[in-house]
Amino acid sequence: MPIFQVQVLKGRSREQIKGLIADVTEAAVKNLAVKPEQVRVLVTEIDHSHWGTGGLPMEEIRRQGNPK
Repeated sequence: MPIFQVQVLKGRSREQIKGLIADVTEAAVKNLAVKPEQVRVLVTEIDHSHWGTGGLPMEEIRRQGNPK
């Protein structure tokens, strides 16, 4: 049973997450010769204050007007 862990930034809609789960499942079925019901997809949403780039939290970068 394959298990996929996907991390995304908060703010995606339920429909986007649902589509992501469906697409990851489809890729696993196609490439790993498993049944859809055998695939597990875990989606973790990361808050903008909990990740950064260039030494700054993303929420600070966005406040400065740089969407990186």
